[in-house]
Amino acid sequence: MEKLLTIDDLAKMLSVSKSTIYRWVHYGFVPHFKIGGAVRFDEGAIQRWLREREVAGRRKIALDIN
Repeated sequence: MEKLLTIDDLAKMLSVSKSTIYRWVHYGFVPHFKIGGAVRFDEGAIQRWLREREVAGRRKIALDIN
C-alpha cells in the first residue's frame, strides 16, 4: 500500500476544494477508506483512478474554407 493521503493532501494534489473531495467521497466517486471517523486515500489507487479518467487529445481537423 502506498502513502495514505488526507482530504487536505488530495485537494492540494488535484487543485480542487476540500468540499469537492467531501462530495466525491459522499457519492463514492473517488476510491477511499474510512478509518474511524477519518477519510484517507491510497496514493496508488488515486493515481490509477486518475489514469482511468484520462482523455486523449483530439486530432486536428483540416477545414476547407473557401
